[in-house]
Amino acid sequence: MTVSLREKLEHLPLRPGVYLFKDAAGTIVYVGKARVLRDRVRSYFQAGRPLEPRRDALVAEIADLDLVVTDTEAEALALENNFIKRHRPRYNVLLRDDKNHPWLKLTLGEPYPRLHVVRRVGEDGAVYGGPYIPAHLGRKTATLARRLFGIRSCREELNGRRPRPCLQYQIKRCLAPCVAEICSPERYRAAARDAAAFLEGRTDDVATRLRTEMARAAELEHFEHAATLRDQVHALERLEAPQKITTTELEERDLFAVHREGERAALQVFAVRDGRVVAREGYLLDKVTEDEGLLETAIAQYYGSGRHVPRELLVAEALPGAEALQQWLSVRRGTQVRLRVPQRGEKVRLLELVQRNAKLAFDLEWKHPRQQSEEILRSLRDLLDLETEPRRIECFDISNLQGSDVVASMVCFEDGAPKKSDYRKFKVRGLTGLPDDFASMREVVGRRYKRLLEEGRELPDLVLIDGGKGQLGAALDALAELGLGDQPVASLAKREELIYVAGRDEPVVLPYDSPVLQLVQRVRDEAHRFAVGFHRQRRDKRTLVSELDAIPGIGPATRRKLLSRFGSVRGVRGASEAELALAVGPAVARRVLAHMKKEGPA
Repeated sequence: MTVSLREKLEHLPLRPGVYLFKDAAGTIVYVGKARVLRDRVRSYFQAGRPLEPRRDALVAEIADLDLVVTDTEAEALALENNFIKRHRPRYNVLLRDDKNHPWLKLTLGEPYPRLHVVRRVGEDGAVYGGPYIPAHLGRKTATLARRLFGIRSCREELNGRRPRPCLQYQIKRCLAPCVAEICSPERYRAAARDAAAFLEGRTDDVATRLRTEMARAAELEHFEHAATLRDQVHALERLEAPQKITTTELEERDLFAVHREGERAALQVFAVRDGRVVAREGYLLDKVTEDEGLLETAIAQYYGSGRHVPRELLVAEALPGAEALQQWLSVRRGTQVRLRVPQRGEKVRLLELVQRNAKLAFDLEWKHPRQQSEEILRSLRDLLDLETEPRRIECFDISNLQGSDVVASMVCFEDGAPKKSDYRKFKVRGLTGLPDDFASMREVVGRRYKRLLEEGRELPDLVLIDGGKGQLGAALDALAELGLGDQPVASLAKREELIYVAGRDEPVVLPYDSPVLQLVQRVRDEAHRFAVGFHRQRRDKRTLVSELDAIPGIGPATRRKLLSRFGSVRGVRGASEAELALAVGPAVARRVLAHMKKEGPA
């Protein structure tokens, strides 16, 4: 059973707090604060309130709401600011942000370490930096680290014998360890160690080593290398310390509270940094059979996924296995971790706040599972063996009619919904003979991602191609030429509806009622619709322009008047002389009619 928005509005608390409005897809569209949540939230839905276009548009999108109760309005104000920074709702006046907090992963366990953005932390010998809040800070830090240290992002198997470096080297974002003559393995490993220190916040150590190496290079008269090191030192000196995976801040703690009813429970985790609540995470637990050990297990799972362990954890009651849990957490952190049950003061008050939110989350969220799109994206991630959910998918399609007016489209879906502002159209330029869908696909994919690289913009989580193995291979060739061999790519073949995945011999076959297949089909069909529409525009424009231009005395301005008034050549042909005269004058109207009679019916 699902609790409706109307039912939630009838049971709002008479307390201060923060409210988060969500749309039908579960996306937070607005965050606000209130002295009394019931009065403030209900005011949005009063029938007699004055008309306000922006507010009316917001109310029209509200499909659900979430609440965080506080003790004072001042706390609600601070919490509202933190949540706005984290979620970037589109009806709050600021930039958008990603939903999940990214981490930077440096694969020191590989012979040639890579640096890339991930959404999950693993125990794999890599160095992780983050999480980055807001998410764009993680992407900016990754770009900065690549520019400073030249760490690669591709997945190519390197042996130093590549004939020439890729575009990443040319735009100075990789040292090109793939070409031993350009960068030796020793030099690359040193750069990777510097990048690891940078992610951990030890920028002073990095700068000191770079200054020493710069002086040595200058003594050996390797001035170009010395100049590069100088620029790196200057960039580090101007840079504020990045977010670190470890910290020495004393005011750093996580607070845990759980509310259970029957076999279900809700867990709330508040992260406090520098005395401020900077994040809140909630989890739902099902099939709980006993209370004892519930919170211990939840804490172990929470940090077992690789999250940063703070100096102190606060819980409401003493845990039976507290000593063992504290030792385990201390080993993960590398320094002593305190697990405490506060007895008085500010910590007790804050923990009570977390407990109240756990109960509120149980009451409101248990009956509102995550949106179906979230589940579908996770399933697609697992199906294609991706490192993260494909929240941003870019899909390409080619359209032509017997080789004429060859065009391509690229559509973008974010979180399972189309983002039409990011759609793109392409005129295929490189064909010299018969139509070639493979060559066309190679061209437009190459053009798209070469531009993204040059502009330093983020790549999509998944590139989807409309077509079979041939189109997929063409796209992979274009990406490989750009040094993007690790970019996740798949294609969806028509008729059989088979999903081909880069690196797999056999296609993925899904039942026709699979929500994952239906999402991929929807993206593919939207790319096809957009491409066909663009092709039709190009073809009609060429046809219309060529026929009207053949009429003596008809120039661009008159042609535009005719097309604007009658919509098409068919409309012009069907117009009477009087109607034409009203649009372009009697003399031109007679010339148009004479030409149409001469050419005959369309």
